[in-house]
Amino acid sequence: MKRLSIFALALLFACHGANGQGLLRNLGERAKSVVENKVAEKVENAVSKTVDKAANKAEEKLKGKKTGQQSVQPAEQKAEEPAMETKPAKKVASSFAKSDFVPGDEVFFEDNFENEKLGEFPSRWELLDGYAEVASFAGRKVIAFTDEGLGSVGPLMKDRQAWLPDVFTVEYDIYVCEINPDAGESMLFSIRFEAGGHDSEVDFYFREDGSSWIQWTICTPEGRTSGGQKDLSAGENNPLIPGEWNHFALSFNKRAFKGYLNGIRVINAPSMAAPVRFYFNSSGKYPYNGISNVRLAKGAVPLYDRLMSDGKIITYAITFETGKADLKPESMVEINRIAKLMKENPNLSFEVQGHCDATGSDKVNDPLSQRRAEAIVSALVDLDIAEARLKPVGKGSHSPIASNSTEEGRAKNRRVEFVKQ
Repeated sequence: MKRLSIFALALLFACHGANGQGLLRNLGERAKSVVENKVAEKVENAVSKTVDKAANKAEEKLKGKKTGQQSVQPAEQKAEEPAMETKPAKKVASSFAKSDFVPGDEVFFEDNFENEKLGEFPSRWELLDGYAEVASFAGRKVIAFTDEGLGSVGPLMKDRQAWLPDVFTVEYDIYVCEINPDAGESMLFSIRFEAGGHDSEVDFYFREDGSSWIQWTICTPEGRTSGGQKDLSAGENNPLIPGEWNHFALSFNKRAFKGYLNGIRVINAPSMAAPVRFYFNSSGKYPYNGISNVRLAKGAVPLYDRLMSDGKIITYAITFETGKADLKPESMVEINRIAKLMKENPNLSFEVQGHCDATGSDKVNDPLSQRRAEAIVSALVDLDIAEARLKPVGKGSHSPIASNSTEEGRAKNRRVEFVKQ
């Protein structure tokens, strides 16, 4: 069977991790606090909202420094991972703010592997080739290909052969480390889409000569092929950030296919054969690489149309670090779309609602959802939206829209709603 690859994400190589360096800022006469990676949990209730906002801004400016070798931690290794600062560089946040990527509206598969046991094969995936297991790397759980970097895995669906809708998005993360050419290391990491004989592919290469690049081949519904490649080795406009988690996003809309790396569009194919399923594939001379935070969603309805039909906008594209109120950089894509909508409609005001699934207690979820709603409002205010037009409300897990007994239901319940006031 012909295998075609499509969005290459690569890696977990022996690399230097990033450690946040404490940053002290003057927060006014009312308070001075040390801003560290867990600032959201450490700011006390008595500190004003202004202080919280300044602390969050300071944290976002932290830049990690390489301090030593980092490797995947399989189950049998009990050593505690060093603390790492994994926030992307400033230019990454800027690229997300300008991105034209439109995330899907309805999540139908999401996995961050948090509930999986280290050393075991992930329960919601299918092994197609090689060997893979859940491992710990750079502060996250990942699918790691531990058979000398060889393996293929795909989401485990009821219909094993055809489960992709005609409009969908795929998002996932990889941590980009330095490869050692002297040791003969190389890596090829791909996401492969199957389309009944008219398959397409995108590969992410790390070569023995130290170069890195994306190469893609797109097959049209008529069977014609086109391709291209982008060098990721150097240059000011290089979207790849070594020593950080890098975010990959793909969108397919009936025929058109686009690929994004850290918010920057690197592939634009106007005609591609509609795929029915996909899987990740890895090969190379380096023993570890992995996938993190996989999300599949269908549909991509314009924000204004959703607002007019439902009186609110439900979005899954605004996400946070696990257990925190820290916005992930890719969230700025949707936040900027909301800001644009509000600027185009100056009479529009929203109640910004943060929702959680039922994992964890109300004692944790309720204040966390409130802080997350406040973080979204703060981000919109920074984009010149008047704070009076926004009301943050933490709903915790009290307003589910799906069952919390399944992974898919919990994924739907973890959402942000912009309710028209």
